[in-house]
Parts: sequence; structure tokens; C-alpha cells
Amino acid sequence: MAIFLPGTADDQALALDDMTPREIVAELDKYVVGQHAAKRAVAIALRNRMRRQKLSPELADDIMPKNIIMIGPTGVGKTEIARRLAKLTNSPFLKVEASKFTEVGYVGRDVESIVRDLVEIAIDMVREEKMEDVEDKAEMNAEDRLLDLLLPPAPSQAAPQAKAAGPAAVMMTPQGARVMQVLQVPAAGQTIDGASAEKTAEAKAEDAAHQSSQERTREKLRQQFREGRLDERMVEIDVRDRNQPSFEFMSSQSPDDMDMNLKDMLPGLFGQRTKKRKMKVAEAFEYLVQEEESRLIDMDQVTRLAVERVEDSGIVFLDEIDKIAGREGSHGPDVSREGVQRDILPIVEGTTVNTKYGMVSTDHILFIAAGAFHVSKPSDLIPELQGRFPIRVELHSLTVEDFIRILTEPKSSLVKQSTALLETEGLKLEFTPEALAEMAQFAFRVNETTENIGARRLHTIMERVLDEISFQAPDLFKSPRAEATQEGVIAEVGASAPLGSDPQKASPPLPVIERKKDDGTTEKVIVVDPEYVRQQVASIVKDQDLSRYIL
Repeated sequence: MAIFLPGTADDQALALDDMTPREIVAELDKYVVGQHAAKRAVAIALRNRMRRQKLSPELADDIMPKNIIMIGPTGVGKTEIARRLAKLTNSPFLKVEASKFTEVGYVGRDVESIVRDLVEIAIDMVREEKMEDVEDKAEMNAEDRLLDLLLPPAPSQAAPQAKAAGPAAVMMTPQGARVMQVLQVPAAGQTIDGASAEKTAEAKAEDAAHQSSQERTREKLRQQFREGRLDERMVEIDVRDRNQPSFEFMSSQSPDDMDMNLKDMLPGLFGQRTKKRKMKVAEAFEYLVQEEESRLIDMDQVTRLAVERVEDSGIVFLDEIDKIAGREGSHGPDVSREGVQRDILPIVEGTTVNTKYGMVSTDHILFIAAGAFHVSKPSDLIPELQGRFPIRVELHSLTVEDFIRILTEPKSSLVKQSTALLETEGLKLEFTPEALAEMAQFAFRVNETTENIGARRLHTIMERVLDEISFQAPDLFKSPRAEATQEGVIAEVGASAPLGSDPQKASPPLPVIERKKDDGTTEKVIVVDPEYVRQQVASIVKDQDLSRYIL
């Protein structure tokens, strides 16, 4: 079951080096219900990767990752286990569909684009980490640049004083270099040294006074900017012109290779021009912060770290691998399935791929393949590819108890999501335990009688149960409002009558109850009970033809 929760650094309380396979499984249990065998397999693979990093380089190079094939129906947690594993290890993770790739010579993506995409993901990860390190300095630099736009620095008095000093003469040094020297002309009644000293002192005093006034004004602007009082003011800044030149080429190379070669041959055409643009101070500050972060980050170091991270800890999830399982000669699409397998084989067994960031080795990238294998079976893969996936685990279909746990246990479960959405309109929604059990029973029954889509069936059941509530409840709880009629009379428009989608068909009543609060006032609460669940779903579940289209 794919349950998406925001991941933060605080969630990773345990150091990865200290996490045992049992603790890794316990961490995965927070997001994925059941599937203990698959969690054990990926936990062992992760632990072996940590063990390998502690070995000597000579021995570590010979230890290859034990790739995994997950076998099970859709919606049982195959993708989410791999995704959570990658997030747990802070590793570059890429999910690709095996059916998107074609044999060499056909139109489609080549398998080497897997490694290129993985490197791009790793570069984004490392860049984000580096941006966090330079964020404070980038904000200070952007703030100074913004203040320079709001209050340009005044020119110094020293330059005009130097110009007025006198004519210049060109002299030759003994080494033959040309030197410019200013010839000072004294005023009437003054010596050269006295006039120069007096004018210099006056200029310094004026500069100091002006600089002090400028600093005070600048600090006032800085304080106003930090308080947000300048956010609506307009400034003009130089921004990069993102209009890239377009080219059309007829070439046998893949689009990825063409893009890489063009940017190497024509670096001056991409992203070098700037243009003036007016924007608000708040928008300009965000743009300048991003620009300063880009200047402070060493992209050569980012690229080097990203390539190392891909080679040492990259994870590739090959989904729908059963769609390319099949031997040569069997009926099917024109593009050879075995040809796609043979193209994937070098990437999985270890090769070196040329990217625009350099050569990347795939020897130690962990590959996790997954498929339902309803029609085909793992033995239909070519023997060479089978040997590169030594670990095979089977994920079981979800039971009624699993559905109930999915509805209630995760931090962002479907029940919590639905309740939070209606709370934004001031509506209080509750589910009784019996109602949740009834919804789980319906989801299990529909999966048994129609296609088994796993926990995704809960989304369809939940939306069907909340259909009338989401449509009618905002009108029932809305306070009356005054509107002008056609005759110009102000009339009070209430919301006592629910608005139905079909005026000829009466909408069923909502399960609304009134409950006393602690302060003595009453509140209206929508309580979903088993009877209401059956009322919304039972008739559709009974009609199998109808349930195939609606549920």
C-alpha cells in the first residue's frame, strides 16, 4: 500500500550504521502494512551494503549486491517498500517501468537512460544538501544586493578630487614600463603640500559624513525589509533569459546523447544571456537567494559526490518486469521482449555508462524488480537475467484485517485525510469502528470478485461513502446569507434543504447528530456508521457488472 508521509531528518533517530535488520523492518512497518518477507529481504540487502562499506577496497569491489525480485499483485506495497528503503538510507532512488524500454534499433528509450536519470536525481539531492549549508550566507548576500537596488551607493568624493588635482604625465621606468603620474598645480598663495593636505582632509570629512548617513539609511531599509514593509515595492533586476534556442537534427543518436553533446559543443548558447525585469521586492529576494546559492555551491564537487553516491548506494526499482518476460518466438508485440531483457542485462550485471557528468559504474547499484506475474512467471526471463536476481520474495494479497489497519494505523491514513479535508469547512466527521470494518469487508469482497487492485480499492470505497457527505454537508452547515432578488428585495437564503445532483431524485439523509460540548454548547457531527456504509456501497457491490465500472 502506497502511503505517502513527509520524511524529515528527525524521523531518522537511529544512525543507519547502527540499525540492525530487525530495526530496519520496524522502521518500514510505520509505512507499509504486512509483507514481512519482503521487508526482511530488503533489510538484509541494506545491511549487507553497510557491511561492504566497512571492508577493504580490494575485497569490497568483489562483493556484488544481491538484487531482488518481488512477486505480488498490484497495491500490496512493492513500490512503497523500495521507496521507503531509499528514503531511509538517503540514497538516490529511481522507479522506472520496464515496459517503456525497447530493444536497440527501435523507437523508444534505451536502458542507459536509467543511469543518466539516477545521476540527475543524485545531483539534485546533493545540491539540496549543499544549499542548506549555504542558505544563511546566501540570504545575507541577497539582502545586501537588494538594498543596493533600493539605495544605490553614492560615488566617493575622492575621484573628482583626483581629477581636479592637475594634468597627468606619462613616465618610463628603467624596466621600460609606462607609468601615469598626476602633476599637481598649486593655487595662488599656497604651496603644493598645504593645498593637497587641506583638500584631502575636506574630502575625507565629507566622505565620512556621507558614509555615516548612508549607513543609517541602509540600516533603516534593512529593518523595514525584514519586517515585510517593503514587500510590495517594485525593483528592477537582471534575470537569466530562459528562452533557449531550438534546433532540429536528424541523427541516429538518442535524445539524451544529443542533449549532452549539444551543451558540450555550444556552452555559450545555453543560459548566458540576461534581461531586465521588474518584480516585487519579495519575489526579487527569492530570486536573488537562489542566484546566490548557485554561486556559493561548487558544482564540480556536487557532481563528484553525486556520482560516488550513485555508484555506492544507488537503488533502481524496475517495475512491471513481468511485461517483458517471454521467450523468443512467442506471440506478442513486434518489439522483442527478449531483446529488451538483453539490453537490461549489462546494466544489472555491471557496466560503465557514459553520461554528461562522466563515466558511471553500475557494479554496486541495487536493483529491485517487481511484477504481478499473472500471465508469465519468473522462469520466463532469460537465464542470464534470472541469475542476476538471486533473491525472490512473494507478497501476499491483503486481508480484511490488513485493510482495517491501513485505514487507521498510518499517520496519514485515509480516515485522517478525509477528516482533515472536511474540517477545513468547519465540519466534524467521525467513523465508528464498525463502519471501518464494513468498508474493509466491502473492499476485500470487490477485490475477490473483480480485479484485485490491493489497497487502492480503499480509495474507491472511501470516495463512494463520502460522496453525499462531501456534496451536501457544506450547504447544511452553512449559515444563511442575504441575497437580492430580481425585484430588488433583500431575501434571506438558507441552506436547510440539501442540494442534490438530480432534482427528480431525493438525496438520502446525512447521519448528523447533535452533541454537547464541554462549554455547554451543542455541535453537529457527521458520524459514519455501518448502516450508512451499506446504504452507499452495498447496492453497487451486489451488481458485479456495475461494480466493475464504479468500484
